[in-house]
Amino acid sequence: GLKDIPDPDPIKQAAAFNLPEGMEIQLVASDPMIAKPVQMNFDSRGRLWLVSSGMYPHIVPGAEENDKVLILEDTNGDGIADKRTVFADNLHIPTAVLPADGGAYVANSTEIIFLKDTDGDGKADQRRVVLSGFGTEDTHHIVHTFEQGPDGMLYFLQSIYIHSHLETPYGVRRLMGGGIWHFRPETQRAEILSKGLINPWGFIFDEHGQTFATDGAGGHGINDIFPRSVFRTSPGAKRIVDGLNPGQPKLCGLEILSGSHVPEKFRGVLIAPDFRGHRINAYRLNPEGSSYNSTRIDDFLSSSHRAFRPIDVKMGPDGALYIADWYTPIIQHGEVDFRDARRDHSRGRIWRVTFKGQPLIEKKDFSKFSIKELLAHTISKERIHREQARNELRTRTDVLPELSTWSSKLTDNFSRMQAMWNHQAVNHTAINLIKSLISSDDPRYRAAALRVIYHRHEEVTGATDIIKK
Repeated sequence: GLKDIPDPDPIKQAAAFNLPEGMEIQLVASDPMIAKPVQMNFDSRGRLWLVSSGMYPHIVPGAEENDKVLILEDTNGDGIADKRTVFADNLHIPTAVLPADGGAYVANSTEIIFLKDTDGDGKADQRRVVLSGFGTEDTHHIVHTFEQGPDGMLYFLQSIYIHSHLETPYGVRRLMGGGIWHFRPETQRAEILSKGLINPWGFIFDEHGQTFATDGAGGHGINDIFPRSVFRTSPGAKRIVDGLNPGQPKLCGLEILSGSHVPEKFRGVLIAPDFRGHRINAYRLNPEGSSYNSTRIDDFLSSSHRAFRPIDVKMGPDGALYIADWYTPIIQHGEVDFRDARRDHSRGRIWRVTFKGQPLIEKKDFSKFSIKELLAHTISKERIHREQARNELRTRTDVLPELSTWSSKLTDNFSRMQAMWNHQAVNHTAINLIKSLISSDDPRYRAAALRVIYHRHEEVTGATDIIKK
């Protein structure tokens, strides 16, 4: 077993990184400001939200629940978090957070809750259960990994040993193993997007709305996720889809490098933490038939520090890449006893990767923008700005009239696709945009429109005939 416990000094850990030429890394936050970051996401103001679980992997008998949702801010623009707010505490092994819809969605073991600050003090004073009935058979398999799609829905994952039975207005929805869910907050509708995988812990949309996942216990690298796809270990599956990289490391988290700050050679590359190997792997995808081929390329970065455990990666509002480092000398899995004294419960780091000679993008507070300004930013060249603007649109009232007028003036496929998603994000179906894109000569735009039809076919007149064409 491991006896040589590495020095926890962040300065020594920073010196242990192996970085490609032109790349720099900076410590954003460390203990005691944060501890055990599980997942992170940015809000429309550019603040970093994360869930922190020092209790993991189980609560000590007699102990109080003390896990938290934290908000980190860099108030002077130097890249280092200098303000921390405890948005919520008394949580039980939270595994995901998504700031959205005027509050934050949090995965809290058996349930997904919505937290909201109504008096402006920065702390949640309202707590509402959104969905419940998720299994708890294994704490590293419970419901996790929140991603807001361009369609405005909340996507989340669960893993192989979890058996979920959700009561919804549309009936009971069950998932008896690993898989990926989507949830429409306005209607409370929860459905399964894909089944299977062993311990999926990464999920992402690409530039044209296609979805991919990684598996923390599987060995197939990147997985091409599409509606009703079924992967290994799904109970009773008669046919399965394999991942794109058989024999690859087990991965946790997933991001696509994007934005003008990222050098051209890296844009579009998928990166995924190999938490066992103290590194972040990189993959390049190319279309192949109705799916993709995926080629593993040189590691994005690695570390010789044995406590570096990257588990989440996110593009930030400044164009830099942010890494959540669970920080522990032993693997936080089932290989080591839950009560092993080497398990770390108090440390954690957030790292920030930037590129020399590449200007950062302007960090913006979209909460101060008008609807007109938000719509303009949904067709920005910067993907992070498009996502932040679209998420902010969901918090506004009477968006549809201005959105419809704006959409009618767009002529290129890229802008029309963003507009189609804007409509979806505010729970409206833009039939004309769908028909325009489904007839595009570019298969990427046809696929984007087809995905919308899948989710909203009841509102698309002649959907079956459109698909046949």
